[in-house]
Amino acid sequence: MTHPSLSKPLHRLAHGRTGDKGNRSNISVIAWHPALWDLLVREVTEERVAAQFAARHPSQVTRYLLPHLQAMNFVLDEVLDGGVNDALNLDSHGKALSFLLLEMPIAVPGELHPYLAGRAVQA
Repeated sequence: MTHPSLSKPLHRLAHGRTGDKGNRSNISVIAWHPALWDLLVREVTEERVAAQFAARHPSQVTRYLLPHLQAMNFVLDEVLDGGVNDALNLDSHGKALSFLLLEMPIAVPGELHPYLAGRAVQA
């Protein structure tokens, strides 16, 4: 029996880490399981990430794939209100921006449900 695709937040498929330099944020997305990698590559695109961050007005979003690690890195330019030294924003470091990205909804096919975080992950 096949199970239908379900919309799940990205954090069920991957975890993330964020850094910043000046007015640039650097967000990594790392698959919880190798079986999720192809779906992540297909769904977590530069365009979708730019749309997820539309309120922060990135001037450019660049994705770098690291397939041997089942990870990707996004560089978002001009999303930190000028950066830590220029912004009046209390969180101008951008450390929390991975949480915004990890809320992105992803349509997960039924055969990949066993690999989602929060379930007993199969090796």
